[in-house]
Amino acid sequence: MSFWGQMNLMDSASPLQSEMFLFHDHAMILLLGIFTFCASLGLKLMLNKLTSRTVLEAQRLETVWTIVPAILLIWLALPSLRLLYLLDEQSSDNGMILKATGHQWYWSYEVPLSNNGSFDSYMIPESDLNEGEYRLLEVDNRAVVPFGMETTVIVTSADVLHAWTLPSMGIKMDAVPGRLNSMSMFVEKPGVYYGQCSEICGANHSFMPIVVEALNLGDFCNLQF
Repeated sequence: MSFWGQMNLMDSASPLQSEMFLFHDHAMILLLGIFTFCASLGLKLMLNKLTSRTVLEAQRLETVWTIVPAILLIWLALPSLRLLYLLDEQSSDNGMILKATGHQWYWSYEVPLSNNGSFDSYMIPESDLNEGEYRLLEVDNRAVVPFGMETTVIVTSADVLHAWTLPSMGIKMDAVPGRLNSMSMFVEKPGVYYGQCSEICGANHSFMPIVVEALNLGDFCNLQF
């Protein structure tokens, strides 16, 4: 099992998710450093018997503990702003479009450039699963995209709030009735990627999974056209 699998995180399959992993490591280094410093300082204060009733202020100490946290916040904020910029950057001029519409409780997909029209994607009941398939995650119709090229995912809803979430791609978009939200997705390698609606949308909220299958461009064109 990979390192991220051991950490209960899905392996990255897109540049955006790889950047999120890097930012996660960056933030964890800061948090572990602060925790270690505060824990060792607290332990030292509890174990020693030094006291002082005459010290009322320490300008130098107050200056240090104001400047150092500010520097640490800047160290955390700069890569965070860079990641936000990458998430908002759209470059769909040369890619394809996948439209996902949330319903209670299933997803509908449409590829505007194909001749297949739209199709619904329902969760496969546990009694109908084949050996090796995942419970509560498999669907009867997968959304198919090509890997190695940009895909713009457009998400909306036909009834209530949903959220189209694909952890391996670093994508989480709200599906809002009457509104189109879009985000770029670049799949780096072929495979089948799983997600779920991450918005509490009703009684069967847990039973509308998302499955995206990435194929090479030739197989994708034969399937769609």
